[in-house]
Amino acid sequence: MGIISFRCTETGDVFLDISRDTRASFNSTKMKLSANIHPNTQLQQLWKEYGPEGFELSVVEVLDYKDPNEDHTAKLEALLNKHLAANPRAQRVWR
Repeated sequence: MGIISFRCTETGDVFLDISRDTRASFNSTKMKLSANIHPNTQLQQLWKEYGPEGFELSVVEVLDYKDPNEDHTAKLEALLNKHLAANPRAQRVWR
């Protein structure tokens, strides 16, 4: 659980998102991009132009938590906003 990143290595554009299950989030987003149905048109265009090999996928920050059943949405959103503010080239994966 944390903040994930899709960074286009060719352009430096960064797309961030919150994730409760990083593997599932990466797989879901990659599937939508590969099927050319992702709603973020800028991310989709970069994926189409540079392909999966043109992106670096990473977990930017892991949320430290004790209770997996607790709703961590507010904490995840705060982490996402922190990373968006720190990187002017970053934007949300989902707009």
